[in-house]
Amino acid sequence: MALASWKTFNFFDVTPIKPAHDAEHVSAFEDNDVSYICSGSDNIFLGSFNGMVKILSRSFKVVRSFKAYEAGSITHMKQVERTSLLVTIAEDLSNEPVLKVWALDKTEKKTGIPQCQSTLSVHNSKKQFPISAFAALDDLSQLAVGFANGGVTVIRGDLIHDRGAKQRTVFESNEPITGVEFRGGRSTTLYLATTNRILTLVLSGKGQGQPARILEESGCAVGCMTVDKKTGDVIVVRDDAIYYYGPNGRGPCFAYEGPKKLIRTYKDYLTIVSPPETGDSMTLNSIKRFGAGGADNIFNTSRLTIFDTDLKYLAHSESLISEVKEIFVEWGDLFVLTMNGKLNRYREKPLAQKLEILYQRNLYVLAINLAQKARVDLLQLNSIFRRYGDHLYQKGDYDGAMQQYLKAIDNTEPSQVIRKFLDTQRIHNLIEYLEELHNHHKATVDHTTLLLNCYAKLKDIDKLEKFIKDPGDLKFDLDTAISMCRQGGYYAQAAYLATKHGEHDLVVDILVEDSKQYAEALDYVWRLDADATYHNLMRYARVLLEHCSEQATQLFIVYYTGRYRPKVDVVLPEAPTQHGGASGAMQNLAAFIPLPYMSASSNQTPSTPGNQQNITKQMQLPENANDANSPIYKVPKPRTAFSAFVDHPGEFITFLEACLREESLEEGDRIDLYTTLFEMYLSSAKGKKGDEKGEWERKAKGLVENNNIPIDTSNVLLLSHLSGFRDGTILVREKQGMVFDIFRSYTSAYDTAGAIKALKKYGTIEPQLYPAALAYFTSSPKILEEAGDELDAVLKIIEEQDLMAPLQVIQTLSTNAVATMGMVKKYLSDTIERERKEIANNRRLMTSYRTETATKRKELEELGSKPAVFQATRCSSCGGTLDLPTVHFLCKHSFHQRCLNQVDDHLECPSCSDQNTTIRALRKAQDETADRHDLFQDAVARSNDRFGTISEFFGRGVMSVPTID
Repeated sequence: MALASWKTFNFFDVTPIKPAHDAEHVSAFEDNDVSYICSGSDNIFLGSFNGMVKILSRSFKVVRSFKAYEAGSITHMKQVERTSLLVTIAEDLSNEPVLKVWALDKTEKKTGIPQCQSTLSVHNSKKQFPISAFAALDDLSQLAVGFANGGVTVIRGDLIHDRGAKQRTVFESNEPITGVEFRGGRSTTLYLATTNRILTLVLSGKGQGQPARILEESGCAVGCMTVDKKTGDVIVVRDDAIYYYGPNGRGPCFAYEGPKKLIRTYKDYLTIVSPPETGDSMTLNSIKRFGAGGADNIFNTSRLTIFDTDLKYLAHSESLISEVKEIFVEWGDLFVLTMNGKLNRYREKPLAQKLEILYQRNLYVLAINLAQKARVDLLQLNSIFRRYGDHLYQKGDYDGAMQQYLKAIDNTEPSQVIRKFLDTQRIHNLIEYLEELHNHHKATVDHTTLLLNCYAKLKDIDKLEKFIKDPGDLKFDLDTAISMCRQGGYYAQAAYLATKHGEHDLVVDILVEDSKQYAEALDYVWRLDADATYHNLMRYARVLLEHCSEQATQLFIVYYTGRYRPKVDVVLPEAPTQHGGASGAMQNLAAFIPLPYMSASSNQTPSTPGNQQNITKQMQLPENANDANSPIYKVPKPRTAFSAFVDHPGEFITFLEACLREESLEEGDRIDLYTTLFEMYLSSAKGKKGDEKGEWERKAKGLVENNNIPIDTSNVLLLSHLSGFRDGTILVREKQGMVFDIFRSYTSAYDTAGAIKALKKYGTIEPQLYPAALAYFTSSPKILEEAGDELDAVLKIIEEQDLMAPLQVIQTLSTNAVATMGMVKKYLSDTIERERKEIANNRRLMTSYRTETATKRKELEELGSKPAVFQATRCSSCGGTLDLPTVHFLCKHSFHQRCLNQVDDHLECPSCSDQNTTIRALRKAQDETADRHDLFQDAVARSNDRFGTISEFFGRGVMSVPTID
């Protein structure tokens, strides 16, 4: 690549060095005594023609000088970095060159000069030619000296400790040696340059002992060869170009026309000094006519150029009036010494200043490369990308600008970029930026919304699917993405996202509310775990029942009976055929894997006749195929599902009947189910006619008639009343013993036949129905006519069972003028006759009781006032004749004293003791029950002859009759 096309900049600040104004310092650079310059270890070393060495500090003051040689001029020097060693070579054409190694940290006691570690005369096959090139390894284990006669001598040994060294001429040529450089590594290679060739010679390692290998049949001038210490490559400049040589031969080259005098490396730069070009004499004379005739140097200027061959630009280019004598590097700066003794410092500008120069010239690509080479932090690099993007945007290169914004995405406020690309014509760039934001996990909810809106606007379904199906971590806000897909009508994509990330509620909502795919929604719900299924089933129950009534009802039944198990896809492959291989079977199996929210039928792939026999079959089976692994969940109360079946009575009845077939139901749930089922039977019967209505009513009646069915009777009564279902009311009241209410229901409806039927059926259970029937039959002439002979039957039973007093019967019949005296004449005559007989009988009993009472009182009185005469002659116990001692009792029984077997004073007649004991027990019981008024009230309530019951309790002492001791 030609350097003429490279950009030129001024990346260096040039500062002349002005040492202190004293005679010693001025002579250090401005006189012509300096023969060689080198630097290192924070010092500058000057060699002179008279063998003196001067050491300069950072302030360019001579801090030390010593006489290194008595004769000859110092032509080459090397300071070993990070040591105090200095190598010098002095030449005197009358003698062989002398090489010395100095230890600058050690001093000779006698002379005060640095200690010389070793001295060596460099041999050149006994030929006296000047040294044209010199190189040394950093450890001074090998040194190479090139001579103008084409010979190269290599010195090996321990020069630092003066333990001896060996010299050997390793190369000889008819061409002068113009450069020598070492390349280290596994093997040590010496690069040689002559005026016509570039060669390599292996000094140690693999290939040692082989003759020099020619790299190129072109050489270079003295000073035009150096080594890049970072890469180890040797750099050679010739009049046509700059060449790089590596271990494998020649590398890259850069065309740079013109003569070259000197080359040096500085950091990543290559510094080249070009000598003054020789012009046409006529041209030169014509130019001189316009100026001073003696100013030849003005027209013979040297050029100093600093290159960056990596980034291919000129960092500095300068014309120097005086020719360059030497270039050296120290303290991080580049120094150039001219022939007139002027020393200039070239200090590289800070990176920020260099970048600013590039910004001013809109050279952003070079600025980026420069920053990357300088290893700046990511924040600063992104700032350059952003500025480059702004530049391209202003030029109208929106694609290029976007590429730069994408590179700076980590440290750029997204809104700054997004605002620039909101125009419809730049929507593709905006999509690209938003996608990259999501890839870097820097996108917000608004960014996701905007990106999906862009997809929707372009109707680019492929990109939308690629975005949402991108593997790896989630790069966007899930809720926002799903919401935007739904708003844009991309329901399948929204369902995919929700399914992939386990948002089951959203999947069902999309399938029901958006896609209207009710069967798929129900199938998806059936695949969820028990808790999620219950939540979604209750949420969408009415919609699912409306569109998939049979399947939804079945799911309700399965769930509420505790038999719910999520569905799974079971793939059952058919037996393989001879024509079908394993790979084909796997492909068929993969083709039939359904989407999680799709049913198996909607995911089947059509098959061709050729592979029909290899198609696998897919079935959807619940997981309860193996109950041992079945999940367990808490079955909800059946009542929670009732509201879902509004407007679906048929499905509701099916659900209720299925639930009632379960034996594990709790009693409360069973009552709710039967009561609700009864209501649904009556509701279904309503509006029906004929046999259909009768069938529903028979089912309802069967629930009430079955004594083993628990049912809420109060609700049944209410429902039967509201539905006009009299049989239900009657059955419930009958079961509860509310026969009087049954009879009253007939009478309130003026159903005389029903009332007579109820009277005959329940009269024996509830006798008080007859007085009610008497009042009903005589309530109106029509009813009396319908009753017929039933009135006489009622009066007869009332009379026989004494259900009403005659006066009550008369009062009941006299409330209206329906009944006549002739109708009750026989009843009255029979009643009066019976009453008369009863009165007569009572009077006879009263007379006998009075007589008996008087007799007992008389006996008691005689016992207390008259002596008793005992006339018994035999013992009442043994039957023997009485003899003394004898015991007589007032009851007229007499006993032998020996027959009594009693010794205490409280003797009792053995013959009367049992009767007396019974009497005392009865009396005691009467005394104990005298205060039990609840017993008295209960007996009165249950008695048909209440007055007789009161008289009986009066006789028992309930009315506090005084106790007789």
